Amino acid sequence: MNLKIFAGSVLSYSYNHLIGNLPSRKIRMTYLKSYLAAVGEGTSVQMRCQFLNGRKIYLGDRNVINFGCLFDGRHYQIQTGCDVSIGPEASILTLGHDPHSPEFADKGGDVIIGDRCWIAYRAIILPGVTIGEGAVVGAGSVVTKDIEPYTVVAGNPARFIKKRSPDLHYTLNYQPWLF
Repeated sequence: MNLKIFAGSVLSYSYNHLIGNLPSRKIRMTYLKSYLAAVGEGTSVQMRCQFLNGRKIYLGDRNVINFGCLFDGRHYQIQTGCDVSIGPEASILTLGHDPHSPEFADKGGDVIIGDRCWIAYRAIILPGVTIGEGAVVGAGSVVTKDIEPYTVVAGNPARFIKKRSPDLHYTLNYQPWLF
């Protein structure tokens, strides 16, 4: 077995099944800063999140990653901008299968999430999607295509609902009281 793959599997297992369940934000964030490709200043990751191949996951500054999220960086990158809020149990996928392939071939792509995006509860972002700055993805939505900046989408598949004001000035700062 390839030593690099084995080491990555051990790191993933350690976080996903042990460290990610600890109530200590400090321990979780210390581990993630060495395991993920990048963790921006002020980013907070709550308990029970799972990361597949952390070396392809880049979290920007002041992100709030709520409990139970899945980041699938197995073959492609996930990049988030600054002040991104990702709701509980959201899934960001970079790899799937081509349904037209007779060999059930892999199909995927990078996922890019712009600054000040809000991805709500249990949303699913599919491989190869770019979510523009300031966009909002409604709860339970399945994003199959790129989303324009400052657009609100919802549904399965996610569809345009309305535009969001581009006049956004907030910075996220969520550090739960747990030690």
